[in-house]
Amino acid sequence: MIHAKQALLREGWANNVRIMVADGRIAGIEPAAKPLEGDHRVDTLLPGIGNLHSHAFQRAMAGMTERRAAGRDSFWSWRDLMYRFMDRLTPEQIEAIAALVYMEMLEAGYTAVGEFHYVHHQRGGLPYDDPAELTSRIYSAAHHSGIGLTHLPVLYSYGGAGKQALSEGQQRFGNDVDGFAGLVSAARRGMTPMPDDWTLGIAPHSLRATSPEDLGRVLEERTGGPVHIHIAEQPKEVADISDWLGARPVEWLLDNAAVNANWCLIHATHMTGAETQAMAKSGAIAGLCPITEANLGDGPFNGPGFLDAGGAFGIGSDSNVNISLAEELRTLEYSQRLRDLARNVMVQNSGSVGETLFVSAARGGALALGRASGDIATGLLADLVAIDSTDPALCALRQDQLLDGLVFAAKDNVVTDVWAAGRHMVRGGRHNARDAIVTSYRTAMDSLISSL
Repeated sequence: MIHAKQALLREGWANNVRIMVADGRIAGIEPAAKPLEGDHRVDTLLPGIGNLHSHAFQRAMAGMTERRAAGRDSFWSWRDLMYRFMDRLTPEQIEAIAALVYMEMLEAGYTAVGEFHYVHHQRGGLPYDDPAELTSRIYSAAHHSGIGLTHLPVLYSYGGAGKQALSEGQQRFGNDVDGFAGLVSAARRGMTPMPDDWTLGIAPHSLRATSPEDLGRVLEERTGGPVHIHIAEQPKEVADISDWLGARPVEWLLDNAAVNANWCLIHATHMTGAETQAMAKSGAIAGLCPITEANLGDGPFNGPGFLDAGGAFGIGSDSNVNISLAEELRTLEYSQRLRDLARNVMVQNSGSVGETLFVSAARGGALALGRASGDIATGLLADLVAIDSTDPALCALRQDQLLDGLVFAAKDNVVTDVWAAGRHMVRGGRHNARDAIVTSYRTAMDSLISSL
């Protein structure tokens, strides 16, 4: 049982709310209730947000790519550095890094993660004896951390648009359609003993890393779960796909695949107005990763146009260079302000920008992850986040201003408690297994750095 002085329910704010949790779900909600002995008491309770896009291993290279090389650095030069770094990673190191990432996500207020998992093989591309060895490492890390997981094995067959051969740095990613099908089957078997709230989807990496024929076959053979794909992140990608397939990436995908609310299009940064409207009307979730998109120089998403067309979005931490739920939302809004020379952009008509961003990301992230969450409502998963409204960053604010304060003024330390499907993993702002996870991570990093 949880008692909150105030809680943001699906219907709006309520005071003195008692939440009953059973079998990982919200079994009952009682507003205007007194706390009872044994209740876990919190200040302010919010719906948890799912982090819809993560490459966990990239967390270990945060801070290593911020030195300018001769010439103009770009996404593509960053990618080459990432490939060289990734090529050294062992299964044990990947597990330790992922555990740290998921712990940090929980402490920041995320309750679930979509792991866009594309490192499958040994160095040089040789498969492990178990083709799902690295998937198993992700499972172990997620289970240890207690986070909710939507696992997204990635189909990565080609090195670039037009079925280019994989480069040396891409060998650990590569699978043809048959190999990918075997990987997904192994991932499904491995998920059987895991928590019931976990979900398995698929992720064709991008149009440039697959082909129309392969994509069609993979979609025909899928047995459910969400579909995630990188799309239109960089101008070069748009140009390469247009030259090869005769249409821009979003345009081509919407014309050639049954894109709907089961899909999450990651980034979708470079779209025309017509593409923006068509994507919104398809029901697909826009998977926005504002910190990474700023770090890589991707450019801002067309937020106002997408919202005006009825589009839904969620947020992810992608490269995990900095894991902060509030900062992702803040960076999303600020990117729109910088482009449009305006304030309070990511809200239609009038209202709280912080609440709009938070609630939209919670609901959109739940859809993208295929997860029964996104609101505090009976029957949904108990994905819950508690914050301290008495913190100096929040204490002067009215109830209807709290989410503005959380998004634009607060640090992550206002998060006090986090539940993922009822698993109470963060207490007093600290993950239950923090010490062990950090120790394992430091050991893994010592080993990795010595091998570089």
